[in-house]
Amino acid sequence: MNKNSVLIWSFVVALGGFLFGFDTAVISGAEKAVQVFWSLSEFQHGLTMAIALLGTVIGAAMGAYPSDRLGRKNTLFLVAALYFFSAIGTALVLDWNMFILFRFLGGIGVGVSSVTAPIYISEISPAKSRGKLVGLFQFNVVFGILVAYLSNYFIGQTGEESWRWMLGVQAIPSLIFFVLIFFIPESPRWLLLHRGKKDEAIAIMRKVSGDQAENDVEQMLNSRQRGQEKGESQLFSKSNRTPVILAVLFAVFNQVSGINAIIYYAPRVFEMAGLGGQSSLLSTVGIGVVNFVFTLIGINFIDKIGRRKLMFIGSFGLIASLSLVSHAFFAGQIEGIKVTIYLMLFIAFFALSQGAVIWVFISEIFPNDVRAKGQTLGSLTHWVMAAVITFCFPALTELLGGGYTFMIFAVCMFLQLLYVWKMMPETKGKSLEDMDGPIPMH
Repeated sequence: MNKNSVLIWSFVVALGGFLFGFDTAVISGAEKAVQVFWSLSEFQHGLTMAIALLGTVIGAAMGAYPSDRLGRKNTLFLVAALYFFSAIGTALVLDWNMFILFRFLGGIGVGVSSVTAPIYISEISPAKSRGKLVGLFQFNVVFGILVAYLSNYFIGQTGEESWRWMLGVQAIPSLIFFVLIFFIPESPRWLLLHRGKKDEAIAIMRKVSGDQAENDVEQMLNSRQRGQEKGESQLFSKSNRTPVILAVLFAVFNQVSGINAIIYYAPRVFEMAGLGGQSSLLSTVGIGVVNFVFTLIGINFIDKIGRRKLMFIGSFGLIASLSLVSHAFFAGQIEGIKVTIYLMLFIAFFALSQGAVIWVFISEIFPNDVRAKGQTLGSLTHWVMAAVITFCFPALTELLGGGYTFMIFAVCMFLQLLYVWKMMPETKGKSLEDMDGPIPMH
């Protein structure tokens, strides 16, 4: 087995996660300047912030189609192109409508990437290291967020139209990603199960599992035959009910923690807590560093202690940290460093659990024949909820105040704790074919 080949392929594909994270977070540094530049109304400003998420929802909804029809590799080429043209377009346009269009295209890239990249990595990874390798995708997402925050901080000091450079600099890693995709193979499972190219699949699997390649390929074929006999080729079938429920609930809980509201509106949240403009941007960089470090810790432990234990630890931490933020707002103790520390605790526990686990878990629990559709369902649910929370967050804080808003997030994390305790199975160390049978819920 050539471990280095699998690691390199996974790392290249995970660069799609870097662009995903960068595109998601970069707008936080530019949103106020964009509002002023085009004299946007509150509705137009909200649309400007939410349009990429709308594109992400559409990209996630359609992600299974190009992944299954064109292949995982060709779909990644499409993702890289969308990121590149979105970055160039948003940096150069003079018309707000065109700005919206290019942000929308970037959002489609994020949505398709969140479906295709985790699937590809899970399909070329050995079972014992699949969590860590798929976790590279999330690691690169948070690395992209951190780089976006750092980029915004430094570029933000260069002048009135620095927002154009903030958005345009993404074109460079997008181009690098496009070029590197030429050097990775197609997913062996896609070649075998969607195109019937057994010899090509075996050749690639030899780099993954060595002498076991032929046995692995036969296991894939047998698993598909069993699935077809049980009706597993249809996503919404009785046999797939459990993974569908698990994926949808996991994705919902990911967003009702408030994570995307904090990432998108981080500078504004810190200003609510009494920090000045530059201090808010600097505190946002701190959020990015904590996110990065604890995601790294999470993906290093995901194959050792398992997905479920990480989610237990994270759920308790999220309940505590969100409750502390809520209490600080209720008590009026929002001046200075307290809220910043509490939010960094929140980010740490989120990155260690939900952040490290979501794309791994959803990419594992569906049978081979419907994995792309299942990943699409999970990703679509995730991004619909992200769009709802991001759109509603300013209105919620205006209507209810920070105390009640963060209390709602804390209650949702208590419900997540119940989900992990009563429903979530452990998938550590199991091959994708081993999980094609009934998934036990706790």
